[in-house]
Amino acid sequence: MNEKRERGFTLVELIVVLVILGLLSAVVAPRVISRIKGGKRTAAQLQISNFGEALDMFAFDVGRYPSTMEGLHALLEKPAGLENWNGPYLKKAVVPKDAWGKDYVYRSPGQHGEYDLTSYGADGVEGGEAENADVVSWQ
Repeated sequence: MNEKRERGFTLVELIVVLVILGLLSAVVAPRVISRIKGGKRTAAQLQISNFGEALDMFAFDVGRYPSTMEGLHALLEKPAGLENWNGPYLKKAVVPKDAWGKDYVYRSPGQHGEYDLTSYGADGVEGGEAENADVVSWQ
């Protein structure tokens, strides 16, 4: 009897491999997701810092920060009546949105300083905790 024995995986071996892969993904996936969320918060903090530098340059040239009404667009386009405006103060032709694709909230004068610049975070609502917490210019 000369039987050819076919080589391959048995159903049990395939199930064992799938169970191992499932366990690994259950352990690794939450860590990856938390890193992504933390990365967005860091990106928003860096962007707020960059806005701060541009706002400081505006204030140096003009003698004041843009008003709430002028907003962050004053960093790109000269507001009416400003003689010493030497912009644009941002590299891009549009005001960037936060890491979640929403507009930053700018107020001047601010409650915490010359200006307050805020991203409402992942939930897009003022306040919040943990990954939904606001990212602000004064902290």
